[in-house]
Amino acid sequence: MSIFDELLRFSSRTFDAFQDWWEGPQARRIVTFALVGGFFVALLLIEASRQGLLPAPTATSVGTNHFRAIDVAFTLFLVVELVGLVVGLSGSVADTAGKQFEVFSLILLRESFKELTKFDEEPIQWTLDGVGREAVQLAVVDATGALLIFFAMGLFYRLQRREPVIGSLVEHQRFVAWKKLIANALLLVLAGLGVYSIVGLVGIENFFDDFSFFDTFYTVLIFSDILIVLVSLRYSLTYHVVFRNSGFAAATVLIRLALAGPDYVNAVLGVLAALFNVGVAATFNFVASAAPTAEPEAPDQDEETDSEAEPRAEAPM
Repeated sequence: MSIFDELLRFSSRTFDAFQDWWEGPQARRIVTFALVGGFFVALLLIEASRQGLLPAPTATSVGTNHFRAIDVAFTLFLVVELVGLVVGLSGSVADTAGKQFEVFSLILLRESFKELTKFDEEPIQWTLDGVGREAVQLAVVDATGALLIFFAMGLFYRLQRREPVIGSLVEHQRFVAWKKLIANALLLVLAGLGVYSIVGLVGIENFFDDFSFFDTFYTVLIFSDILIVLVSLRYSLTYHVVFRNSGFAAATVLIRLALAGPDYVNAVLGVLAALFNVGVAATFNFVASAAPTAEPEAPDQDEETDSEAEPRAEAPM
């Protein structure tokens, strides 16, 4: 067995151990405690800032708007969702593509809540002639965009083919091992971005205005998607399979452009990206049903099937 085979075996064992823990009850308790605790801590710090109980530099960073606590809680929740996205990378390529849009729709919802922080006074008051009007407009556009993406993902998942996979079980397991290796690398990147964000909060005013956690991670996702497409060529050169996987990678590019887009345009571009994903899935089904089968299709590339949940002990890594 080669050194690379040993690396794949070690990577798979590491990933499986983390996945078992992450999907278990202990991790859920920790995540729930972190989300609820972060929300209440943020509320207490904001109230302390309003009462003048914090040092001036800290008070400036914390602010006095209680709605910032929602932003904190939602940001933590999105980080949890990103971990779930990476963990799901070892499964169906299509389901992973859908999960990326699920996270993006939640980012849009977070942006709609974030608009509440633009109101200086509580309770909120706004008028049609300018005071708070733009914040309300942006909140409506972002929330509506998130709803439309939510609906598009329902169509996307309905279009997934649920046929038995064709091909060698050994090659299927090796392809899954490759994806677990990529997922482990993404988990390290995600942890690194988290540490960098926490360190950046110390003594740096408006840190998140200069560094966007989610924009950066979706940039990394583009490269990981392309890498998976390239690895999949080892197991299938079937045109419609390659095009579908490449199309899903292109959809990730559109998400990244939406994250970097100006107000209003970002939600519209996100909805168009979700519809593009739906179009790729629908067209793949049409072409796959008509195209000749010149070679066995790579496992996992058409759909999520029960074979993707093979006992891990059998994986030849």
